[in-house]
Amino acid sequence: MDPLRIYTLVIGGTGIALAAYAFFRRKPKSPAELERIRRAWLNQVGRITDGTVIDVQELISNGDEASTMLIYKYDVAGVSYEASQDVTYLRQWINLQSCRLGLPTSVRYDTHNPGNSIVISEHWIGLRQ
Repeated sequence: MDPLRIYTLVIGGTGIALAAYAFFRRKPKSPAELERIRRAWLNQVGRITDGTVIDVQELISNGDEASTMLIYKYDVAGVSYEASQDVTYLRQWINLQSCRLGLPTSVRYDTHNPGNSIVISEHWIGLRQ
C-alpha cells in the first residue's frame, strides 16, 4: 500500500472519531441542574433531623439575578452545623416573609456527609408554619 493512502485513511478515521465524540458526548450540566439533582437525591436518601432557621438573605452578585439564601442550623451526633440553601427557584412553595429567626424546621441531610443538607425541595418542605 502506498504511504500516502495509509496517512489519508488514518487522518480520515481520526477526523470521523473526533466528529462522533463531539456529537455523542454528554453536555455539561448547569449549576441549577446539579443543584436540582442534589435536592432530589437528598429527598430520596436523606435522614431527617430538627433544625432552626437563622436568617433569610437576598444576595446580589455582579449584576446577576438576586439569590435568596435560607440560613439554618441543626445538630447531628452532637455536632452543630450551620448551612444555607439557595431557595431562589423554590419561592413558589414557601412564604419567605413567614421565615423568621428561630422558626423550627426539619432538615434532610446525608448520613455520610452531614454538612450536605436541605430544608426544602420540589417534593418536600421542612419548614413549619
